Amino acid sequence: MIKKIDLVKYFSDGIKLKGSEKIGTEHEKFIYNKNDLSLIPFHGDRSITTVLKRFVDDGWKAVIEEGQIIGATKNGASVTLEPGGQFELSGAPLNNLHETCREINDHLSFTKSLEEELDIGFLGIGFIPLGGFDDMAKVPKKRYQQIMTPYMRKVGGLGLEMMYQTCTVQANFDFISEKDMAKKVNVSAALQPLATGLFANSPFKNGKPNGHLSYRSVIWDDTDKDRTGILPGMLENSFSFEEYTDYLLDVPVYFIVRDKVYTDSTNFTFRDLMNGKNPDIKPDDITIDDWETHVSTIFTEVRLKTYIEMRGADAGSYKSLCALPALWTGLLYDDETLDAANDIVKGWELNEVLNFKIECSKSGLGALIQKKSGWRITEEVLEIATHGLEKRKEFNLSGENETVFLEYLFKILKTKQVTAAKILNSFNDDWGKDFKKLYEELSF
Repeated sequence: MIKKIDLVKYFSDGIKLKGSEKIGTEHEKFIYNKNDLSLIPFHGDRSITTVLKRFVDDGWKAVIEEGQIIGATKNGASVTLEPGGQFELSGAPLNNLHETCREINDHLSFTKSLEEELDIGFLGIGFIPLGGFDDMAKVPKKRYQQIMTPYMRKVGGLGLEMMYQTCTVQANFDFISEKDMAKKVNVSAALQPLATGLFANSPFKNGKPNGHLSYRSVIWDDTDKDRTGILPGMLENSFSFEEYTDYLLDVPVYFIVRDKVYTDSTNFTFRDLMNGKNPDIKPDDITIDDWETHVSTIFTEVRLKTYIEMRGADAGSYKSLCALPALWTGLLYDDETLDAANDIVKGWELNEVLNFKIECSKSGLGALIQKKSGWRITEEVLEIATHGLEKRKEFNLSGENETVFLEYLFKILKTKQVTAAKILNSFNDDWGKDFKKLYEELSF
C-alpha cells in the first residue's frame, strides 16, 4: 500500500545535481480561419486533426486516444491540446535560453508553413477575443469531456472559460535541494503577480474590451478554488515537500484511470482514497502514477512537480515566449540573484500579494505593494535578472549572452506599456476597432 512517505518522496526525487538544471517552456495558441476569424474545428479538412497530422508527417509520433489523434511527441517535446483546441508546445528540458528559443522558433516556423497551406492563423493571446464557449472546439479527451467539464459546471465560477478560452506561456525550472526549492517557490510565488502584469495580453471578451489587461488572470481567480491561487505556505521559507503533500492530500481528485477507463473521484480527496472511502477504488490499488496524475491537476500560480512551474503569464508574441523563461532563469538559477530577488519580496504578506495580483491584472504595473509600484519592482527585478544571465556566460553563435531575451521586457519598462495596453490603444485609435487587424498583429 502506498504511504504518505512515498508521496513526499515523489517530490524529493526531483532534486537535481547542481549544474545540471534545465529550462522548459510551454506555450499555447488558438488556431483560426483567416477568412472569417472563426476557430477551426477538431475534425475536418481544415482542422486541429489536420494540423496534428502534418506534425506526424514531419516526423513526430502520434498520440492516440480512442482511435483519434490528440497530440504528438518528438525529441523530448510534445504538442498537446487543451480542452478548447488550444494548441500547445511543451518543450523539452534544455540547457540554456538559446536552445529554448531555437526550439520555439523552429516550432513556429513549422506552424507558419501550415498557415500558408491551410489559410489558418496561430493567435498568441491570453483569452479568445471573439466568440464564446459554444464556438470553441471540443477536444475529445476523456478527462476533459467526462470529468473536468461537468465538474467545472458543478463548482461554478469561470472554470469553463479557463478550460476552453484561455492560453498561457509557462516556464519550468529545477531545484537542487528542498531548501533551494523552498526559496525558488517563495520568490516565484511572490513575484507571480509581476509576471501577470508584465505579460498581460487578454483585454478582450466577446468582441469588446473586458475592463482588464489580463482577464485570463481574473478567470483563474474564480476557478475551482480548491486547487488554484497562491498557497500561504509558498511565501514562507519553511515551505517543504511534506507541506505541499499535505495540501494535495486534501484536494478532491478529478479521476483515477484504470485500463484507459476514467473513474470520477471528484467527491473524494486523495486522502479519502488512501483511507478506503471510495468503494470503487481499493487503497491497495492506489499507485504513485495516480499521485502524479493528481499533482498535474493542481492549478496554483506556482506549481510544484518534480520541477517548479511558473504559471502566471498570458500567452503572447514570439519575443514574449522567450522573455518569460529568461526573466525566471536570471532570478532563480544563481544563488546571488535568488537571494537578491528574495530580499525584494521578503516580508510580503499573502493578502498583499493577492491584492497586487488583482490590481496588476486589472490596471497594470502602476499597482502598489508596500508602497512600491510594479514598475519600480520591474526595474529592480530586471537588473537582478540581467546580472544572473550575465553570470551564466551562455553565448550563441553571434557571441550574444542570454540577456538578449530580456530586451522585450526592458522595452516594456521604458515605454510603461504592456502588450494589452498597446493593443487596446491601437484597436481604438489605429485599427478602427477591426478585429482582423488585431488578429494579424497578434498572430505568429
